[in-house]
Amino acid sequence: AYRMEVEQLTEWCRSHNLTLNVEKTKEMVIDFRRAGKHHHTPLHIAGAAVERVSSVKFLGLHLADDLTSTTNTTAVIKRAQQLLHPLRRLRKAGLSVHLTTFYRGTIESILTYGITSWF
Repeated sequence: AYRMEVEQLTEWCRSHNLTLNVEKTKEMVIDFRRAGKHHHTPLHIAGAAVERVSSVKFLGLHLADDLTSTTNTTAVIKRAQQLLHPLRRLRKAGLSVHLTTFYRGTIESILTYGITSWF
């Protein structure tokens, strides 16, 4: 069913004078069957093989093929830590009034982005 959908999408693009950039297209397989590792044949679009990846960044969220949030959490923490330095500089400069505004506008928004996908 999945491969047929890709074929239909490819045909639709062709009929509307659009092309799919296979070099930018990635495939991520999510398979939780217990009976060992199943071999999935590579996906081909217009004769070119699509690269298979274990994680992908989509709309700022890192999605992994095992559906864990480790990759996303690591990226979010790294980004939030980078913004702690300007927060410390504001405090050192005596601009304590602006600390909450800066925190909510930058760090909190990074930490809570995509919160609905966590549940």
